[in-house]
Amino acid sequence: MAVDTHGEAKDATDAEHVSGNALVSIGALLLGLLLAALDQTIVATALPTIVSDLGGLEHLSWVVTAYLLASTAATPLWGKLGDQYGRKKLFQTAIVIFLVGSALCGMAQDMPQLIAFRALQGLGGGGLMVLSMAIVGDIVPPRERGRYQGLFGAVFGATSVLGPLLGGLFTEHLSWRWVFYVNLPLGVVALAVIATALHIRRRAAHHVIDYLGTALIAAVATCLVLVASLGGTTWGWGSPQIIGLAVLGVVLAVAFVAVERRAAEPVLPLGLFRLRTFTLAAVISFIVGFAMFGAMTYLPTFLQVVHGISPTMSGVHMLPMVIGLLLSSTVSGQIVSRTGRWKVFPVAGTAVTAIGLLLLHRLDEHSPTAEMSAYFFVFGLGLGLVMQVLVLIVQNAVSYEDLGVATSGVTFFRSIGASFGVAIFGTVFASRLADQLADAFRGVRLPPGATPAALKADPRGIAALPPPLRPAALHAYASAITDVFLYAAPVAALGFLLAWFLKEDPLRGSVTAPDASETIPPNPVERSSREEVSRALSVLGTREGRREVYRDITERAGYELLPAASWLLLRIRRYGTVEPGVLAERCPVPLRAVLAAARQVEERRLAERTGPDLVLTASGREVAERLAKAREESLAELLGDWWAPGRSTDLTRLVRELTGELCGSERERPHNGTVLKTR
Repeated sequence: MAVDTHGEAKDATDAEHVSGNALVSIGALLLGLLLAALDQTIVATALPTIVSDLGGLEHLSWVVTAYLLASTAATPLWGKLGDQYGRKKLFQTAIVIFLVGSALCGMAQDMPQLIAFRALQGLGGGGLMVLSMAIVGDIVPPRERGRYQGLFGAVFGATSVLGPLLGGLFTEHLSWRWVFYVNLPLGVVALAVIATALHIRRRAAHHVIDYLGTALIAAVATCLVLVASLGGTTWGWGSPQIIGLAVLGVVLAVAFVAVERRAAEPVLPLGLFRLRTFTLAAVISFIVGFAMFGAMTYLPTFLQVVHGISPTMSGVHMLPMVIGLLLSSTVSGQIVSRTGRWKVFPVAGTAVTAIGLLLLHRLDEHSPTAEMSAYFFVFGLGLGLVMQVLVLIVQNAVSYEDLGVATSGVTFFRSIGASFGVAIFGTVFASRLADQLADAFRGVRLPPGATPAALKADPRGIAALPPPLRPAALHAYASAITDVFLYAAPVAALGFLLAWFLKEDPLRGSVTAPDASETIPPNPVERSSREEVSRALSVLGTREGRREVYRDITERAGYELLPAASWLLLRIRRYGTVEPGVLAERCPVPLRAVLAAARQVEERRLAERTGPDLVLTASGREVAERLAKAREESLAELLGDWWAPGRSTDLTRLVRELTGELCGSERERPHNGTVLKTR
């Protein structure tokens, strides 16, 4: 069917309009993601000031843990409810919950209030993280998805750097409350833009949501974290309260196993634990989360209290750790993508992390800045080496049907590990600090009100001590914090031992496309197997480069054509007719290359003119079909043994759809039903 030039120009305008709306919506999604990711790192540098203001140093860890536990538990619910009831409405709901939680956190008057409001904030933050990533798949075609996923990865990297800095700036120059209040204007903008600019078709998908399993696993994690954080501090290890919490945790865990065996869509399928690779990766992921967030929470306290560094500069001092993490995670991901070899990274990463923890233990109140920066960098380097590959290892070990839940499962364990790390580091710190202060001032006459208990509750009391007594107090704080890293080192060493038992199977091409949303933040992801493969293949498809893609599929199909000629044939196949001059105006392919391609397809009688337009001949249609089939085969190769006889029909359908998107074999229709001619 012929299409005139005016019709093509109108469609091009429509395409630009739709693209403009999509860009605005993506900006709002990035803003929502920024809020959720930032709140994982911005609070750390404000914690010493918060504790001094509200009291309750022994409960400091719960300011971080409450957020992590709530966002982790809510993640699977947000993903499935978004599928059922529409992601736009759920995303708006998540923003509102997050903003209400942020406002209440800023107004908190004591530590229990702040902890409760942080849990509410985490509930919304989990939704922001999951739904923002899912909505991108709704509004961006696969051939463009790699570019936008790079932006989302940049947000995760930026928040790792900016979080500690902004937390320090707000705390020092405004108030720690602005760490939470800053979310309000940004969130309102995101809410307004999403309401007006985001238009996505609702694809209703019915799920049997495992509410009971979700509640039980959240309750189990909460009980165990409570035991870890309250045992030996608020209550003795042998107290009825701690024993009761431990027993309750075990009972709830047994109930969880029973429920998951019967659940239609279990939140964590128990069958995954029959796979040695998944079990090992889950445990190592737990250890990585444990070490990373435990250290990130208490290092700012060490810098601000022991070294007297301002909140802002403590964020600057944390940068070597963040830089080491981002550098090693990026480099390791690229090496794995190009070589397919991965086992060296979890082994080396856990070893370097353990060494980093031992180096952090060596720090004291006299350590120079250069020494601290070097140790922080080594620690971050170790974390980055192992974080990037754990998800890829699991994805490579499971069947296509289990891909989504396995990805969610391993990142879930990293989040739970982060919660435990913060809680256990907090317990060790509070216990050691009480002992160190008591030993330091035993038999020493202190000024009125400057008791060891008071110094523990509010580190600002150190400044009120007589100068001869301050070094002892600072040494007590330094020893208490650095002892935490010593106790964490054996946990990292356990990860090192377990990493040796991982079996290095050849990687499928489709799992060598690391995603920052799965590797950097502690929040678990929630994507279906279909979404995971679509994301990976689309990223790989765009990575190859336009010219290389068409050269490859031309060779596969067995033709000697210019890459641009293959591209042109597939465009004519898609639209029915194409005017080369107009196509060149709307596409990044140079006019010279388009005209050379047009000449070649006409000379070989693969296309013929009808006025200014080109249409396929019978032989041209056959060539275009073989080119499309070659692209499908190239994508299928990346799936490895997933693309075996008896494969899922859903997987076959997905590859055909992606083939259409990536090389132009299908029509693409906007909401009004007209044909949208995109490049």
